[in-house]
Amino acid sequence: MSQKWLLPLLGYVAFSVAILSVPAMVGDNVFLLNKYARYLALALPAVALALCWGQAGILNLGQGFSFGIGAYAIAMHLKLVASASNPGGLPDFMGWNNVGALPWFWEPFHSLGFAVLAGIGVPVLLASLLGWFMFRARIAGVFVAIITLAMLVVGNLLVVDQQRYTGGLNGMTDLAWLNVLGLQIDPYSRAFYYLTAGSLIAVLMAGFVLVRSKFGLILQAIRGNPERVRYFGYDVARYQSVAFATSAGVAGIGGMLYAMVLEFASPTFMAVPLSLAFVIWCAVGGRQSLLAAAIGAVVVNAIQGSLSEAFLDTAQLLVGGIFVLVVLFLPRGLGGLVEDTATRLHGAGARLRRGREAVEKSVDLPVKRGEVAK
Repeated sequence: MSQKWLLPLLGYVAFSVAILSVPAMVGDNVFLLNKYARYLALALPAVALALCWGQAGILNLGQGFSFGIGAYAIAMHLKLVASASNPGGLPDFMGWNNVGALPWFWEPFHSLGFAVLAGIGVPVLLASLLGWFMFRARIAGVFVAIITLAMLVVGNLLVVDQQRYTGGLNGMTDLAWLNVLGLQIDPYSRAFYYLTAGSLIAVLMAGFVLVRSKFGLILQAIRGNPERVRYFGYDVARYQSVAFATSAGVAGIGGMLYAMVLEFASPTFMAVPLSLAFVIWCAVGGRQSLLAAAIGAVVVNAIQGSLSEAFLDTAQLLVGGIFVLVVLFLPRGLGGLVEDTATRLHGAGARLRRGREAVEKSVDLPVKRGEVAK
């Protein structure tokens, strides 16, 4: 394995070991474990954004749309489980809104497998359709950002408006715990934390391979100059659509885990502030690295949580100030800073070795000349 693969892979492995070691460090503090699981769930949409924005140059301001679909998909299943003892098995909010029978599109969500498939497949399908129209029309740049933001707003309004079927502004609360093969997984347990950490690690490792494959190299070329890639005979729209859809699927996974860790799903998951927060986390960590984006999400959320406890009224302002400073002084994020520092250290080490070799040659040269003269 070349050094170009080895060093980044070591970073991914180190991060994986670090997050898997958290339960051993927090001990019996289940609330802290639940909080860290929430941070890891929020890292997934940041990784998804790094995939389509950092690798393919597609700025998706509506990532919360896919995130919210994933959250509501799993919430529908868990709400049906929690409502099994209600009259007709109806969720409580349907009873309050005089819904007489369970809607037909709710019926398949009695199956956990269908809910998980919908949480990933529906975002992928919708993103594929939207991407096909956008990228075939060669829409790019700020116009993609506007379209995805409009999609997010429409999705949010639709969820709020259909209160009879979605819970409206209150969302879906009092969800049951995840039940896998008869085993209930408490959101405050180590099992759920490992489920979240394992999902993030699996996505990061798959992304690591994808980014360094031919597909990933073409995405990076499209980010730099799509017209030149098109001249080489590649179907740029297809590559962009696949990256856009894959990103949506990863965000859907994050949404499902986030709904389970909080035990509710809300329209705020599809709100503009959260979707823009994904952009901030990705930019702070470094959008050109999936690992850096994940670390950025975890770090920013941890800082925001600490600041909220110490500065309740000004926490958001302080986080915004951090983002402004990063944009001004670290345009490539923390990942770019680490990469630049490593490059400089490597260059300094190489110069030091060359200098040492030059000194050794200058010392040995007279001796060798004397030996030749004799």
